[in-house]
Amino acid sequence: MSEKKITFISSETKQASDARTKLVALYGNSDLSKADVIVALGGDGLMLQVLHQFIETEIPIYGINCGSVGFLMNELNYDELLNKIKDSEITTINPLKMTVTDINNDKHTEIAINEVALSRTTYQAAKLKISINDKVRLNELISDGLLISTPAGSTAYNLSADGPILPINAKLMAMTPTSPFRPRRWKGALLDINSIVEIEVLDPDFRKVNATADNHEIKNAKSIIISNDETKKLNIMFDSNHNLEERIIREQFMS
Repeated sequence: MSEKKITFISSETKQASDARTKLVALYGNSDLSKADVIVALGGDGLMLQVLHQFIETEIPIYGINCGSVGFLMNELNYDELLNKIKDSEITTINPLKMTVTDINNDKHTEIAINEVALSRTTYQAAKLKISINDKVRLNELISDGLLISTPAGSTAYNLSADGPILPINAKLMAMTPTSPFRPRRWKGALLDINSIVEIEVLDPDFRKVNATADNHEIKNAKSIIISNDETKKLNIMFDSNHNLEERIIREQFMS
């Protein structure tokens, strides 16, 4: 394990910066082009940034929590880092691909590791038509918006919107409305991960909707197509006694 080349990346917080300084002094800091493992120091926000930054490389990323929540992160341990990395488990996930056509008919493509979020931007509620695999399933959803989440992202914005928590290996995506008005009893749906989801914004010039893939926002969306992107693989490293699957199970039994 001592031959593994590690690159340390941290957020700008003092806690993360100080941890990086100490870890670099202990283990050195490899050039990114030669790194076998990237250690990301911060919170889940930084982890998402690093995953996006290196999404084409498939290099394993080991997160260390120096933030507040750190659901995708491991505990900080200066002396045992090499052993923890050696004994870690790798969870491989695929992101979602979001293709948006805006009201000017321009097309935009973004990648979502956590979720695609559609959100109204005016005082008018959004009106959305939902099709799954070319079949209309909901002619009109009136709400503040809609979330389509990966299993990894199901504990983030999706959970706060009362959406379901998905096991990390589930071949599913969660569709969850935000503040739905009509249909009043519709709570969302679980879809096969390989489903093609198409959302049409009804009256998009008046009822404006933005589409966001993680933190990449496209304004004034008219239609949105969401699919699983099997061409991209993200390798996240977790301590063997506290892997992502275990965290998701624990989250469902928290009171």
